[in-house]
Amino acid sequence: MEWADGKRRCKWANPKNERYIHYHDNEWGVPVYDDGKLFEMLILESFQAGLTWECVLNKREHFRRAFDGFDVEKVSEYDQDRLNALVENRDIIRNRRKIQAAVKNAGVFREIQSEYGSFSDYLWHWTEGKVIYEKGKATSRLSDTVSADLKKRGMGFVGSTIIYAYLQAVGVIYSHDDGCFLERGKSRE
Repeated sequence: MEWADGKRRCKWANPKNERYIHYHDNEWGVPVYDDGKLFEMLILESFQAGLTWECVLNKREHFRRAFDGFDVEKVSEYDQDRLNALVENRDIIRNRRKIQAAVKNAGVFREIQSEYGSFSDYLWHWTEGKVIYEKGKATSRLSDTVSADLKKRGMGFVGSTIIYAYLQAVGVIYSHDDGCFLERGKSRE
């Protein structure tokens, strides 16, 4: 694949989409410890189910506006009128079940924050704070375990494949392809 800047990237990155290139180069696989960012990515990954990440990423700013800047407290308190308004919002993915899950997940996210002190502490405790380096998978024992725990707590749209993608996105799992300029051991120049 030809890249305008000459850098080789993961095969999933679209060289014609600047937003996607920026996401690949600056966000994907970078460890995240901020609960606000972790909540944002959880919402976005759950909306990816059955779609491409590029589709979701292209609507990210619309999601940010629609979901009050991904403010977990505000989202957890959305009422039926707000849910209906989101379903009518043509700028986001208007799947009623995913929207309902986002609101439910916000409440569970807050419960986890109360229990662990932060969602970050909860998420990173599964690996004892370590980044897992692996490639070529869509699920793992880790994503199976985290997914099962989140489902048990009441979250929706958090199957193992979605959670694996989430863990990659927030840097718990580092998966840059062989040959990518960000492959493990290579600098972020």
